[in-house]
Amino acid sequence: MKPIWRTVGLLALGTGACVLVGPAVARLFAQPAAPAATPSASVEGQDQTPNRREFTITARNYHFSPTRMEVMQDDLVKITVNSQDEPHSFTIDEYRIVKRVPANGTTTFEFRADRAGTFAFYCGMTSAEGHRQMRGELVVAPRR
Repeated sequence: MKPIWRTVGLLALGTGACVLVGPAVARLFAQPAAPAATPSASVEGQDQTPNRREFTITARNYHFSPTRMEVMQDDLVKITVNSQDEPHSFTIDEYRIVKRVPANGTTTFEFRADRAGTFAFYCGMTSAEGHRQMRGELVVAPRR
């Protein structure tokens, strides 16, 4: 069977287009190269990478335990609050954190400690007078 000239022309045109456009299309869908791993140089004033800090706080008999947490500025902080009796809450006003902890339950959350200082945490429940004495502090040391 004789090839039809029109078909041959279309094949040549398609092949040429693939050769010309192919590299551009490949660049569109290519993943960016990962930066080469370099040892971290100690440059004066350069921040260290933030740490991940985890705390478990027990709420029982109208007390938090522990009542003090210490982290560095920019650390990622993960807090798990366990209630061992009735419902409680965990609040840090400056970080806009208000979490409810169910009776005999657990609540876990994370946040970045992005500002230095000493911040009070407390139970904001109002169902019993004892909730008002549930207090502690988060100390965020400045990163140097």
